[in-house]
Amino acid sequence: MFFRFSLLALSFLLPVTAIAEQGMSLEQIAKLRSVGQVEVSPDGRRIAYTRTVPRDLSREDDGPAWTELHVIGPGGNSRPFISGQVNVGAISWTPDSSAIAFLARRGDDRQRQLYTIPVAGGEAVRHTSLETGVAGYSFSPDGRRVALIATEPQDAETRRLADMGFNQIIFEEDWRPRRLWMLDLNGGPDSEPDMIELEGSVQEVQWSPAGDRLALKVTPRQLVDDTLMFQRIRIISPGGSELGRIDNPGKLGQMAWSPDGAHLAFIATDSVHDTREGRLMVAEASGGEWRNLLPDLLGHVWHVAWREAGEIVFVSYEGVEARLGQINVRGRNQVALMQRDGLIFEVLSVAGDGRIVFGASTPEHPREVYALSGRNLEPERLTDSNPWLREVRLARQQVVTYAADDGLEIEGLLFWPLEYEEGRRYPLILAVHGGPEAHYSNGWLTSYNLPAQHAAAEGYFMFFPNYRGSTGRGVEFALTSQGRPAMEEFKDLVDGVDFLIELGLVDADRVGITGGSYGGYASAWGATYYSERFAAAVMNVGISDKISMLGTSDIPEELYLVHYLTWPWENWDLFVQASPIFFAHRAQTPILILHGDADPRVDPTQSRILFRFLSLQENPPPVRLILYRGEGHGNQRAATRWDYSLRLMRWMDHYLKGEGGDPPDHRLDYGY
Repeated sequence: MFFRFSLLALSFLLPVTAIAEQGMSLEQIAKLRSVGQVEVSPDGRRIAYTRTVPRDLSREDDGPAWTELHVIGPGGNSRPFISGQVNVGAISWTPDSSAIAFLARRGDDRQRQLYTIPVAGGEAVRHTSLETGVAGYSFSPDGRRVALIATEPQDAETRRLADMGFNQIIFEEDWRPRRLWMLDLNGGPDSEPDMIELEGSVQEVQWSPAGDRLALKVTPRQLVDDTLMFQRIRIISPGGSELGRIDNPGKLGQMAWSPDGAHLAFIATDSVHDTREGRLMVAEASGGEWRNLLPDLLGHVWHVAWREAGEIVFVSYEGVEARLGQINVRGRNQVALMQRDGLIFEVLSVAGDGRIVFGASTPEHPREVYALSGRNLEPERLTDSNPWLREVRLARQQVVTYAADDGLEIEGLLFWPLEYEEGRRYPLILAVHGGPEAHYSNGWLTSYNLPAQHAAAEGYFMFFPNYRGSTGRGVEFALTSQGRPAMEEFKDLVDGVDFLIELGLVDADRVGITGGSYGGYASAWGATYYSERFAAAVMNVGISDKISMLGTSDIPEELYLVHYLTWPWENWDLFVQASPIFFAHRAQTPILILHGDADPRVDPTQSRILFRFLSLQENPPPVRLILYRGEGHGNQRAATRWDYSLRLMRWMDHYLKGEGGDPPDHRLDYGY
């Protein structure tokens, strides 16, 4: 087995100075701010970005975090443009760099509409009043027209009947497509957009810099499964006639036109069975055949832009690190513009003059704005969303590599107890990511549901493994768990725990497991099949019954094509043997189950049935089920996030550090 320490991680023991805090609290995690979108102006002089600001429940109503618009000027100073209790999204620049466009509900708006706000000063101007709101947009290169995406409105008769009470749901049949609309911005304030007749439902639009065509992402239906698996690229004229198509298989990521409009770069898959988009492709402006520019990449590309007509800039995730790379349109002259341990590029934007701007996190802070000026390869950090973080002691975060039982090398990230003492064993919280087509990177990992820095401050190790099936290691590694749910992929988790025990770091009797979605599935598996290995489990929006999961989820085709490769009626045993409820009789691990009661991805019945099966055992383990009203596949509101954080840590403290036995009181002291 191997144990590798990142040199950067070793530097995260803060300088020995007088500091106010002794580690991070849950209260501090709840108030963390973070940069969202980042867009550099076409002339490269300004940077627009959004900032996520959690609500303060002591003085604000409950709800999701606010999203503000900020701008960094030519001198490097950042100032708010639209701030406070606002939600600004889908930001971009007008082609002449004079204004920032965004989507928002303002004033009397009932749906999100398209606005622009001039950078020279003045109020935001609304450009649309579409009944169903604006879902996406793209300006023509001359700025005279804007292509809009909006859901087709209900007809008057359907609305009349609904008002009378005939508002029944015709499951997966009464969907309405997203249509493409064209608005003339010179037509005056009362100008209405014209709908362009197209087959399918439009998910994204990008106007070519040449002005003669648009690239669209189109799905057969407006269903989640279609948007995940069946997005295809169509090239049309501004009038709507089809000029070409790209029949890419499987999942589709970002796309970007070259500055001269001659090529379209996009991120896709080689096969419909690839678990995640991640191949960097390029095609001609008229579509047709495409080329994979990085066929041997042992990673996944998730961000792409153009620096000039023949040069593509991309971000690839490789292991637990990220690389900012450049390659020409022929797939040659690949260079790494930047790759620094612990600097994780998460958003990418390139100006017309080649200036590269990106959002990135590090183990020391959540996402902030960085820039590379011209050909200077030294990144400059331009924002500081949480200046108080400098006064908080952060625990050591290190890269760990170990060998799984069958010899496969697995990477992960380990947080050490803040006051670690040599020779002493500590409790461990194992954090399992969802997907499994996802991965943990060596950046900022602390969040309301995975409070790593707080756990470290409270004397825990917290370990984030990238088990087989994770992204960031290339297609072959991502496919190693395909068709084999809960087999080697979850054995990798136990092997990682054993590795830390063998190093003398972790107390084998005080190991907890947690995660959301597929990580929640792993947590349920740890509490049942591997119950003898875990002293506590916290399962979030997780899977417990593979058969009913397929029948109640909004992604059955995705589950079949990139996860199971078979249907239940073709192999009932596979689905049964991979279901935690099948091993409920083994369970002795105290498990806290949390789920949004409006989750369309993993139906809350998955949590209800596990709770029921466990509680009906002759000697049931301690089990508690919490359902969050109105929340979906993960919590968005400040109150439910705060409740989640408190319950997670109290459950772990009670069973890994405390007296154990019966569950703690279900009531919480929220501090309000």
